[in-house]
Amino acid sequence: MSVLAALLDRSLDHMAEAAADVRLFDREAIRAASDVWDNNLFPLFWAASASGAGERERRATAVLEWMAGLGERRRGWMVEQARIAGYDIEALLSPAKPHSPGRDHLGRVMAPQCRLTRQAVDELLPDYDLATASVRHLQVERAGTRLSAFLRLVVDRKFAVDEPAPPALLDVWLDGVSDVAFRLPDTRGAILDAGVREIGISLGSSGRLRATGGEYRLDDRSWHLSGAGRRADAVTPPRSSRPESRRRPPGGDLSPDTHAAAALLRHSMLELRSVRYAAEADHVPVLKLCRAFSGAGEAILAAGSQHGGRRRDTAFRAVIRTWADQGGPELARWFADILKTQAGRPDLIEEPSAAARTPAPLAGTTPASSEPGQAVLSMVSWTAAHTDYRVERAATAQLQLALPPRPGGSSSAPWRLRTVSCTEPDAFHLDVTAFQGPGSLVQVGKPTAACSLDLHRGALHIAAGDGWSASV
Repeated sequence: MSVLAALLDRSLDHMAEAAADVRLFDREAIRAASDVWDNNLFPLFWAASASGAGERERRATAVLEWMAGLGERRRGWMVEQARIAGYDIEALLSPAKPHSPGRDHLGRVMAPQCRLTRQAVDELLPDYDLATASVRHLQVERAGTRLSAFLRLVVDRKFAVDEPAPPALLDVWLDGVSDVAFRLPDTRGAILDAGVREIGISLGSSGRLRATGGEYRLDDRSWHLSGAGRRADAVTPPRSSRPESRRRPPGGDLSPDTHAAAALLRHSMLELRSVRYAAEADHVPVLKLCRAFSGAGEAILAAGSQHGGRRRDTAFRAVIRTWADQGGPELARWFADILKTQAGRPDLIEEPSAAARTPAPLAGTTPASSEPGQAVLSMVSWTAAHTDYRVERAATAQLQLALPPRPGGSSSAPWRLRTVSCTEPDAFHLDVTAFQGPGSLVQVGKPTAACSLDLHRGALHIAAGDGWSASV
């Protein structure tokens, strides 16, 4: 049980580290750590509140097995984070199972997500024409001191399909990105070169991506008709031989007070996980939430270990009040609202007189009167105009910047995060040097009219003919 508690505390510490300095903001680390607890918090509370030590450990082992069974990546995260916390859980878990093709509701085999290797590229090329591919979406993002990228290509099939089908999409995730060059309108044609130590992707005549590793997946509902799909179909068990529904997480009924604590923490994890949407990232109070729940794993273990149901309930009520105290007045108002609406327990903490509201974000929503002269690039993306489920989508660009404290404020104030976007950009140019740290930020024009943003003397240049969604 101590391992489960340590994993929760390690998750909170990891998210706090990822948001401590927005100049090194790691949105993916926050998303991944909070996502772990989406469907695992109630099992954790169920294990912690067992009546005896033996039953508590039996339940905790079942929960750990369940968590690790949610994929090779999840299992690896658990082993890594437990090791950082001082635990070796490798022997406690079943061996990792590599991701293999599955079948959709029609029984058609689906493409798995695979590591990007020379062999993978060689298997891809006979079925899809990369020479005619076009960039649908490119996103490059800071992950602490490293860079990651996501590339989506529209690729032509080389095999026949038996009915009209949406375009085939090739999704590529890159880690350890060392080089980026991309500009409009040079978006057609791609070459994948997956070496042992480096992955190289050429885009158009001069675009490029270089990274130390990556994965890819084909989003193509006709993949089962490709050569690779037919080979996979021959060795993939029929869908009918698998369980019709996914097995449920271990768990059972919780007492009202234990359930309230679990509901509050889970709802807060969902709030943290909303950083997965770049436009929401600067509105999530990551540090305040992590501070409020600091030591939650140990506190849950201690409360659940109390002898007798009444003592456990008293202990969990005290845990909730401690979280509210650690969060401060703003979070206390928000917590009170969650306990009332999500757990039906408005009596657990004293609700302040002010109306409940979401706590203050990472950055204020009111723009400063003067424009910042420098910035650190956290994330930038471009999406081509396309049709999505019969809906026409305009081309867009999105930009996430770490900005210095506002003029007139304290010189020791932290940097702030700001996310803006525009539709149908007239120009988009990106070079990897745009991510090299604080650089000169130049804005020409009014944000809500024709306006261009330039960072690091042209390393990033985006011109928005119709203006940006907000001021920087």
